[in-house]
Amino acid sequence: MKKDIHPKYYPNAKAKCTCGAVFETGSTKPELETEICSACHPFYTGKERIIKTGQVEKFKERMAKRDSKSGLKAKKKKNE
Repeated sequence: MKKDIHPKYYPNAKAKCTCGAVFETGSTKPELETEICSACHPFYTGKERIIKTGQVEKFKERMAKRDSKSGLKAKKKKNE
């Protein structure tokens, strides 16, 4: 490693999660803030959280409307 070009490394940096968990990790910053950690992530906790439902269905409806409108225009042009 070259001298004086690397940031200072903190081997015991404190990481704080929005769920309230605090743990130590290595970082170039003395304190970190995170939105999700192993204490609250569904993969580690085994609890599933549904954030918002129905988005896929809404998208499919919009695409179906768009396709049906464009299909009508294409048929009109062919008939004219």
